[in-house]
Amino acid sequence: MRIAIVHKDRCHSKKCGTECIIYCPRVRTGDETIIIGDEGKAVISEELCVGCGICIKKCPFNAIDIVSLPEELEHPTHRYGMNGFALYGLPIPLEGKVTGILGANGIGKSTAVKILSGQLRPNLGNFDTEVAWDEIFKRYAGTELFDYLQTVSKKSLKIASKPQYIDYIPKLFAGTVRELLKKTDERNKLSEILPVLKLNAILDHDISTLSGGELQRVAIAACLARDADLYFLDEITPFLDIYQRIAAAKLIRELAAERPVVVVEHDLAILDMLADTVHVGYGKPAVFGIITRPKGVRVGINQYLEGFLTEENVRFRTTQVVFEKRAHDKGSNRDDLFEIPAMTKEYESFHLTVSGGTIRSGEVLGVVGANGMGKSTFAKLLAGVETPTTGKMESSLRISYKPQYIKADTSDSVEMYLRRCTTKYDTSYYQHEIIESLSLEPILQSSVDTLSGGELQRVTIAGCLSREADVYILDEPSAHLDVEQRVKVTRIIKHHAEGKQVGIMVIDHDIYLIDMISERILVFEGEPGIAGTAAGPFKMRDGMNRFLNELDVTFRRDQSGRPRINKPGSFLDREQKGTGEFYYYTADET
Repeated sequence: MRIAIVHKDRCHSKKCGTECIIYCPRVRTGDETIIIGDEGKAVISEELCVGCGICIKKCPFNAIDIVSLPEELEHPTHRYGMNGFALYGLPIPLEGKVTGILGANGIGKSTAVKILSGQLRPNLGNFDTEVAWDEIFKRYAGTELFDYLQTVSKKSLKIASKPQYIDYIPKLFAGTVRELLKKTDERNKLSEILPVLKLNAILDHDISTLSGGELQRVAIAACLARDADLYFLDEITPFLDIYQRIAAAKLIRELAAERPVVVVEHDLAILDMLADTVHVGYGKPAVFGIITRPKGVRVGINQYLEGFLTEENVRFRTTQVVFEKRAHDKGSNRDDLFEIPAMTKEYESFHLTVSGGTIRSGEVLGVVGANGMGKSTFAKLLAGVETPTTGKMESSLRISYKPQYIKADTSDSVEMYLRRCTTKYDTSYYQHEIIESLSLEPILQSSVDTLSGGELQRVTIAGCLSREADVYILDEPSAHLDVEQRVKVTRIIKHHAEGKQVGIMVIDHDIYLIDMISERILVFEGEPGIAGTAAGPFKMRDGMNRFLNELDVTFRRDQSGRPRINKPGSFLDREQKGTGEFYYYTADET
């Protein structure tokens, strides 16, 4: 079984010499294995293709993928036309459960949800004609999805969705938060949801003035307030601090007791706490995706991190994601690179105090704290975007800064954007450490203003690391990145810090990312929106204990070394609070 994929957004037949056709051995024998279609894009015959892979290597825009699949995958659940993406398998929503979907971006999670919500009828690979529902029922007879798909076919299913990219909400709705949420309060539960998500203070704010974290919480509240048969939430964690993430997770768990909920989430600590079962999605992004049968949440996450699915006997990643328990001690002998000056910043309603500290050569310094404590303001002060009220930054220091909220403000190609950022780097180093590590080759010719949120995030990280600097500051680099991309980013940042002997500061709310990347940690404390103080830097264990103590949340490590949130009030939660060990606590799985 062989499928051929042509990425139409990357296929530019007018800019190339149609190398895919010229070098194809079957075309040379007279077959029309590859032609240029009516849309000016390459079309590949899967029946005639022999899978030699020459066209893949010759295409200057990386627009072609040809993959050989097992015979069991002969019939896809859905395929997007000739040479289009193919999806195999579907997640199974369960009454009284939160069903998690875990997988890379572009693996078919959104397609699966469209099918489950009735927005898309599965074509079973027959994209030329509409497939009858009777044929679909025949395919799923005897499975858990049979009754569910019958309900979908009758169009009697009501779906409530929270979109992945919340920045589109102000473009679709004009008015205040109160006006928006009032329209969605179909269950009369808004009075219970608002205080948990701390939205009462912004009810009269205009939607267009909200920050990313505020907009995310409004989107979650609007989805949970609706009266629906199925709730689908696509990434609830971007721009939320860990306290807000846990609060949102608790609300979703309460709703799941009444209605089925499907969640796509890349923050594994929150997914572990939130989901009852997990479907792992694997394959090749934008080429094909396979959704596994449901797994227990602990087993599913651990198999995903290992890159090996035991029941399916499939290895889908060559490397494991490993949490090194002693990784935080190796920077203890590093030399100081930069002295963070003591300074303050006064706003009309907010006051930030920075007591000072050091950033070491070759070190990655993690920065944590609740939203509204001044972390992004601190980054802007260091980067020179904001001027401190008291204190002064060292003028000779070179700083490269990636802000929290990124915008595609240029129509240049990704390649041209990065060329403007790049200064004196060795070509080989840049190609391997930046371009290839962040998987940017396929989108180098794409316009920056056409990129998805995850693609734009990777390009912006690449731009930040491309500049010559002494200190690099990355504010929330994990937003909209899937798990594998986050792991790649942690490796790139650590290699960049040690290879260039520079200091890197990472502000993020993903506990897994902070745990893997940081040698020391800076903790922001205070009263959100009123006053914030930068404390530290601390050793990781001391800093995380201090931070989680403020949030009243405990983490443990399982046998694989993976941090896991303890259920509030559980035996381990009470035991750790009693000993003051809120983090780095090793316990056997139960």
